Amino acid sequence: MTDLLLHTAEELHKLSRTGRRAVVMTMGALHEGHATLIRTAREQAGPEGQVVVTVFVNPLQFGAGEDLDRYPRTLDADVAIAEGAGADAVFAPAVDEVYPGGDPQVRISAGPMGERLEGATRPGHFDGMLTVVAKLLHLTRPDLALFGQKDAQQLALIRRMVTDLNFPVEVVGVPTVREEDGLALSSRNRYLSAAERHTALALSRALFAGRDRLAAQAALRARAEASPASDERATALARLGEIRASADAHAVSAAGAGLPDAVRAAALHVLDEAGRHEPPLVLDYLALVDPLDFTETGQDFTGQAVLAVAAKVGSTRLIDNIPLEFGAHS
Repeated sequence: MTDLLLHTAEELHKLSRTGRRAVVMTMGALHEGHATLIRTAREQAGPEGQVVVTVFVNPLQFGAGEDLDRYPRTLDADVAIAEGAGADAVFAPAVDEVYPGGDPQVRISAGPMGERLEGATRPGHFDGMLTVVAKLLHLTRPDLALFGQKDAQQLALIRRMVTDLNFPVEVVGVPTVREEDGLALSSRNRYLSAAERHTALALSRALFAGRDRLAAQAALRARAEASPASDERATALARLGEIRASADAHAVSAAGAGLPDAVRAAALHVLDEAGRHEPPLVLDYLALVDPLDFTETGQDFTGQAVLAVAAKVGSTRLIDNIPLEFGAHS
């Protein structure tokens, strides 16, 4: 096994370091999404810095009936990918190295944000995630830690923990990496049959449909601001027989109203169709949320939001999300 591979905290602490240390935390089964995180860490740490990749399948993150035993473990391949992407070390501890006293009695609580969306579906998941992230931050002692935006709620909770508990680390979010057909890269994608993978494409298509609806509504609103259109004008056009112009005027007049609901509706239309596929997509949730606390956005929401989706295809549960920007109402 390569000299990059470390198994104990003692080995890790003996690792000489110069410049900034960047850490990328993974549960193994590395793919191009992880490689992108590692390459970004390499760029941010700089030539004098150091990149450490952790590989640890955290039992605290798996609830009853979830796929802890089934989760892929491919350490040799993981080390090769990490090295190729620019890592200086791979820290792959055993469970008793991370939890030397056995199942930890003291854990990090994710609080109310950890009970929403993923937390509602997977009770305790985020407590386990934050506990191991806190442990690995102590063990690796990085200057910056990089996480994928695909796990948007996880990223938001880690940022909140680092702020609330005064961890001396910079948290960097890295955009989601997708396959050419739009499917977000995930270690769980390997479980999908060809037919299931075809159905799973509905997750990204739904998100893009919501994004496109927002862009179309925003374009109409821009037209409304440039040349205001009123319901009175639309009615007058209808009386003159200008039906198409009348409909357009109504659309422009209403462009600023109901944007969050319009985005949700566009995405749900795609997901509803996928529910009739064979095999079907079984929706867990679709949510348009404020990234600061993952509460649902209201109709007057402005600023950055996250459109998030989770669903099962066959026995495989997948998640995805995209960021959206809602402008101020005129």
